[in-house]
Amino acid sequence: QVQPVESGGGLVQAGGSLRLSCAASGRTFTIKTVGWFRQAPGKEREFVASINFSGDSTYYIDSVQGRFTISRDRAKNTVYLQMNSLRPEDTARYSCAVRIGNVYDNWGQGIQVTVSS
Repeated sequence: QVQPVESGGGLVQAGGSLRLSCAASGRTFTIKTVGWFRQAPGKEREFVASINFSGDSTYYIDSVQGRFTISRDRAKNTVYLQMNSLRPEDTARYSCAVRIGNVYDNWGQGIQVTVSS
């Protein structure tokens, strides 16, 4: 069992930056992938970025490419999402999820990110 906990959200003006953290505890050696997802009111949950724990390969959706960076601190069992050049359309509740097997099935509580114009 792996339990992820998010932190670092908040309110920021357009063009600003935030860094989200996803700290994992438990059987962290079983982690294959950690992903960030977001959901705005009235919209479907959207995949944002992921990092594989084997090889540290990363993937981003086009709308955040070049603005967001996902990274991993192996010593702290923590994954970060550095968000730069934030836009109002980035406003959403962001959740961290862990893939141990073939699906993301270990989810954090989520954290709000609000970008004002």
